[in-house]
Amino acid sequence: MKTARFFLMIGVALSLILSACGPTATPTAVVTEPPATEPPATDVPGFTCAEPIKVGLITDASGALAIYGQMILRSFMLGMEYATGAPGTAGDVFDFTTVQENTFMLGDCQIIVYVADDQSTPDTTATIAREMIEVKGVDILVGTVSSGATATLQGIAAENQIPLIVAPAAANDITGVNFNEYTFRVSRNNYQDAMNLCAYLPTQYSTFVQIAPDYAFGRGSAAAFRDSCTLNGGTFVADDIFAPADTTDFTPYMEQVKASGAESWIVTWAGGGFIAMMQAAADQGVNETMFLGSTFIDNALMPIFFPNAVGSTSGILYHYTAPDNPVNGWLVFETEARYGLPPDLFDADGMNAAIMLVEAIKATNGDVTGSALVAAMEGMTFEGPKGTVYIRPEDHVAIQDMYILTLTNVTDPEFKFYEYVSTNRPEPPCLLPEALKDRCGTLPYGSLGGQ
Repeated sequence: MKTARFFLMIGVALSLILSACGPTATPTAVVTEPPATEPPATDVPGFTCAEPIKVGLITDASGALAIYGQMILRSFMLGMEYATGAPGTAGDVFDFTTVQENTFMLGDCQIIVYVADDQSTPDTTATIAREMIEVKGVDILVGTVSSGATATLQGIAAENQIPLIVAPAAANDITGVNFNEYTFRVSRNNYQDAMNLCAYLPTQYSTFVQIAPDYAFGRGSAAAFRDSCTLNGGTFVADDIFAPADTTDFTPYMEQVKASGAESWIVTWAGGGFIAMMQAAADQGVNETMFLGSTFIDNALMPIFFPNAVGSTSGILYHYTAPDNPVNGWLVFETEARYGLPPDLFDADGMNAAIMLVEAIKATNGDVTGSALVAAMEGMTFEGPKGTVYIRPEDHVAIQDMYILTLTNVTDPEFKFYEYVSTNRPEPPCLLPEALKDRCGTLPYGSLGGQ
């Protein structure tokens, strides 16, 4: 059973994540027997393209979610190096200071990556995306951190018939109600988070209640947890509790949580309101009678905010110690060598985006028209840091490994905090809008049948 202090720490952690808190520890080397420091040789010697291929990477480098954007920036460039077989060369800063150029060679074909900071602001995302397309002439877009900004990016990409590879935004709607044929994701969706955690939670707790913000993200996540945990044997003993996203007084909601009598309460929330929620939970004694189901977060914040969680078991989308494959070994070694710390929560997403991009270019023999790239990416399979990633052709969801780990400590200077428990490979339902339901084929539609 977690203490009130632990619950409050989780709230503070999430608040600081959203305010782009940076790491506070400097780790030591983590790889004792490193892989070859050169990326693997490509299998496309002499590969050519009529003109340079241009890629627009849009992420958060200085805004509210910069802690995540920094992971994407470094891992995408490492992924490009891995997939093309050699490091890139950095270019000049362009006509506005948020855009920089990096060039990679795939055989004799030049791939130019423009990098831009959208600060997780949809209006800025839109401005940058249009400049990328209209001024730089990009053929492919990659990004971004914020799910709301990603929705904006989706529309612009579709209008211009340019493929968008989504990393690391997680909202179900991206490949659900907002789906278009040009949107592909390498990041997991919230349903996969729920399925991963619910593979464990109902083995320890039988009854559940949950609270979520009263808008599309919260309702979608709540539906996913209800469906997934029910399918795995759990029982929700009360209706899902929804509070306005700007709630500051959670007392009446925590009274409902406590009155449910559930063994575990599940929270979907983001932002400063989480702190007020956890304080209300402590004040109402929720912490003394219920277990909070919470996924593990990034390496830097685990030691600060999870010291009282040692011994708990939960889900995580990626931790560098969990996968055992050559691609992850290369990513771990190179990230350590160049940045002085191991890969973090979203580094696998950034590398996967780069690998997928290069594999698509190879598959089309350099044809970067939207129709050619869409055809190549639908149903694509490639090897990344999390092992085999499969891009489901029906809805462009990325089927990938996720992990259940037990927290053993929060003091290891190499961020080796966990004991491995198991690997899951969640197959979420198809969440396309009714008008596109036929695309789902034989996939479960709308739910897993557990509600």
